[in-house]
Amino acid sequence: MLTYQFGLDEVMTKINILKAEFTQLHDYSPIEHVSSRLKSFESLLKKVKDRGYPISIDGIRNNIYDIAGIRIVCSFLKDAYIIADMLTRQPDVTVLDVKDYIRDPKPNGYRSLHLIVEIPVFLSNAEEKVHVEIQIRTIAMDFWASLEHKIYYKFDSEIPAHLKEQLYSAAQVANDLDVRMETVSDEVKALHPQEPEDGNQRIELSPQTTLEELLKELRDPGSHI
Repeated sequence: MLTYQFGLDEVMTKINILKAEFTQLHDYSPIEHVSSRLKSFESLLKKVKDRGYPISIDGIRNNIYDIAGIRIVCSFLKDAYIIADMLTRQPDVTVLDVKDYIRDPKPNGYRSLHLIVEIPVFLSNAEEKVHVEIQIRTIAMDFWASLEHKIYYKFDSEIPAHLKEQLYSAAQVANDLDVRMETVSDEVKALHPQEPEDGNQRIELSPQTTLEELLKELRDPGSHI
């Protein structure tokens, strides 16, 4: 379990770096907030027994991929795919499985992008391969999933039919909201190209930029470093 915690820490570090870098380069981050969780031993053991997997270290490692889980919440639909692409292009991240419930929602209306990735964890005397489940969803999807989860456990998985219908209808409304808000965002960007809030011109640097060139740009904006 400690090894899985290390895996969570590594992926969280990657996400925080990407968020900071994206914000610095674009004055905007596709990541609203992030949460992580490590499945409890009791929950893990129950899942192993329910599915008939071998009760052993290898049996758990080779069959349960969601021991370590991370949820990334973003503003817009396209952000989910931007985040997934940024993460999975990293050379030490191996993608094992992708389930796109945004394009193909579950029958109950659930939407989210699920990734199972494998990353190396370097210990003092060994390297361990750790599986981490990453869920990426919009704010609207996250609100719906949170409510559905609470109702699911409130009724011990036996949700009355009329509530299922209302939840499904709410999922359609949440998706419509996502589509509408992304359309609004795109129109705003088209009408008002993004500019720094302080009104100053952003200075673009290259690896070859010298200190002298930087000082010149600060004195004379637009000198094209």
